[in-house]
Amino acid sequence: MQFIRKRTTIAFLAVLVAAAALAGGCGGSSDSSSGSTSAEDWANDLCGAISTWTTSVQSAVEPLKSGDVSKGSLQTATNSLKDSTSTFVDDIKSLGPPDTEGGQKAKESLDNLADELSSGVDDIRQTVSNISGVQGAITAMSSVQATVQKMGTDAQSALSDVEDADVKGELQDALKNSDNCKKLQSN
Repeated sequence: MQFIRKRTTIAFLAVLVAAAALAGGCGGSSDSSSGSTSAEDWANDLCGAISTWTTSVQSAVEPLKSGDVSKGSLQTATNSLKDSTSTFVDDIKSLGPPDTEGGQKAKESLDNLADELSSGVDDIRQTVSNISGVQGAITAMSSVQATVQKMGTDAQSALSDVEDADVKGELQDALKNSDNCKKLQSN
């Protein structure tokens, strides 16, 4: 059972790694179109959403980190993860494109990431709901880990797309100077 606890904790902590990767490297650009936001405001809102999501995910997995690993605790953590991710997805999708040259592409990349994270959490939730017995938990953890790894890869890919869109480095500067981003980087 200790093996299952470690694997479960590692899997859910990997979600935090994906969040940290998103927090550490977000930057993109946008076309000046109606509904766009200054790069500074966009970066601040993005990092605020990431901060809230990361805190919620950390709270969701805290019981697992302390060794309370059971089907019930996994389901509770997964439901919290689902709720947190739904809120994060709504926050990300409500961001207008940043008012920079490649802002629309940056927004599209993050919107796609939001969809992928939401789908990944749905997959995790389905996997956890089907756990039956110790062998089922071990099998489920392999699936959960694969899903979490894909979520991390999706985050890295989205970040690359956002960085590619930020041809003038405007969002990179905004992310460095945003109060919410500074708080994320100091955590």
